[in-house]
Amino acid sequence: MKVTKFSGEVVVFDKEKLKHSLKKSGADDQAVSKVMQHIERELYEVIPTKKIYRIAFQHLKSFSNVHAARYNLRSALQALGPAGFFFEKFIARIFEFEGYKAQTNILLEGTCVSHELDVVLKKQEEITMVECKFHGSQDAKTDVKVPMYILSRFNDLKNNTYTLFHSSVQIEKCCIVTNNRFTDDAIKFALCSNLQLLSWDYPPEKSLRKRIDEYQIYPVTCLTTLTVAEKDKLLIQNIITVKELIQHSEWLEKIGISANRIKNVLREANQLCNLIN
Repeated sequence: MKVTKFSGEVVVFDKEKLKHSLKKSGADDQAVSKVMQHIERELYEVIPTKKIYRIAFQHLKSFSNVHAARYNLRSALQALGPAGFFFEKFIARIFEFEGYKAQTNILLEGTCVSHELDVVLKKQEEITMVECKFHGSQDAKTDVKVPMYILSRFNDLKNNTYTLFHSSVQIEKCCIVTNNRFTDDAIKFALCSNLQLLSWDYPPEKSLRKRIDEYQIYPVTCLTTLTVAEKDKLLIQNIITVKELIQHSEWLEKIGISANRIKNVLREANQLCNLIN
């Protein structure tokens, strides 16, 4: 059996890979087995992987909203687009959890030209610029041209002094973040140039996915009990993560959600963050 990827490439269907992704959601073996049975009944030659994902998501949701939300994580990151503005804010939230101070969308004058930085971080006295490369398609990869370009921006900024976080500082480090993956050449160039990288699956032990699960900092876009329009309204109000929604749950009523649905949303949110069983 062959399937069609997001990019249009036709590949052999990897049953074990799909099972692994379902288990990563937290679903038990019984739930995974039943979801796989439903999927296998609906498979046909060169079926789009996007359709397989939809089938898996819907059946997983029938077992648990929380497992479906975790399974939906990568798509939830894409929903922080289309321009990636909210993705940048989400990345700032992750670094803040790690003890950094963060500012987003900062305009600085370099030696040659001005630069708008997605995120600037401070930890102790060290300043790091973070550039976010957002992709709207799951198959898109960040190639070597991106770290090459960002290195040139870093070099134009690093020798200057700026007022950031109420101090006169210099930018000492540079990090590139993507919601998808880096090509092998992009990783090689970044390592050679002393650039930090963070992607969906890199670095392997501290990837974006692993940090999200470890810190339980999920974007509100992964919640299955909210509509797309409701998620957008929350993002506009700077409610980027599920934990922020729990802390500011009054916004659910403010955007027009009924009391009954608010209970369901908060139940899913608290279960996702392991605050209740």
